[in-house]
Amino acid sequence: MIETIYVEHDVREHPRTQAVLARYPRATVIECDRYQEVFNRRAQNFRIQKRRPGLILARKHERRVLPAPAGYGIGGERNFYFSHMYNCVYDCQYCFLQGMYQSAHYVVFVNFEDFVEDLHAEHHRGGGEATYYYSGYDADSLVFNSTTRFLEFILPAFEGHDDLWLELRTKSTAIRPLLARRAMSNVIVAFSLSPSQLARAVEHGAPPLEARLEAILRVAAAGWPVGLRFDPVIYDAQYEQLYTELFDQVFDTLPGSAVHSVSIGPLRFPRPMFEVIQRQSPTSRLLAGPLVARGNMVSYPRDLERRMHAFCRDALRRHVPEDRLFACLPAEWGA
Repeated sequence: MIETIYVEHDVREHPRTQAVLARYPRATVIECDRYQEVFNRRAQNFRIQKRRPGLILARKHERRVLPAPAGYGIGGERNFYFSHMYNCVYDCQYCFLQGMYQSAHYVVFVNFEDFVEDLHAEHHRGGGEATYYYSGYDADSLVFNSTTRFLEFILPAFEGHDDLWLELRTKSTAIRPLLARRAMSNVIVAFSLSPSQLARAVEHGAPPLEARLEAILRVAAAGWPVGLRFDPVIYDAQYEQLYTELFDQVFDTLPGSAVHSVSIGPLRFPRPMFEVIQRQSPTSRLLAGPLVARGNMVSYPRDLERRMHAFCRDALRRHVPEDRLFACLPAEWGA
């Protein structure tokens, strides 16, 4: 339940702001000039604030569409991401947001129209070449939609544009808006998945694997292309058994024809970000090891990281064709 909502003066009368406020009639509303006054304020404790985060409604003025990180993609040459929201309702121990932001408050940028304008402008700059856009980089794409209604706005912007692709990355089972409309072949609903034992330990608040698989099956049955994102691959002494069981469970549940793409990626943190997260969560099982510093990054030892990646890739090849399998790898791998 949202108890406090901060609203930029500039968007106080915006229809979308009014709609959000109407959903939380008991919330305390506090106006501010810019969202950074609240969100970037010093001496905030992410972990404490995460227990009862507030909501900030703001306008995103610039940098609405950004190049995707190197190695991030599912086959296209032009890859970009956009974030109409910062922070996530889930509390995954490997999430980089807890080291990136000082605040755990949710930020929702209400100027959806400007995002869509920039998406189409970037596509035009590419001369009409197929362009892939990724939602869910700074927040889960589906879980907060009952508040934002972002899906209902963004999906029509991709209708009739076969050279525009949208990935909705999620762990959520809040799929009702997708089931309520006709499926779109250029919108991939991509679910992040981990072995049940590891998910219970490190993906706090997220739906269990079985619930996510049920959501995937319903989305696929409705005609939506689905993506499977095994990212990050998390170490456990029994990781080979855990991931073999996960892959078998997923592909025993889901028809292969429904799978648009499968991706895998290693667990990595920028070193300064990791140090912040480690200070905030000193008892985290995930952060306890066997992570090591390698240059400006913190990750598993090189040999272990490559061994885990090779195992998962070989195991997935037994379930999906090579052309549907993608690796989100750092530049040093030469991939």
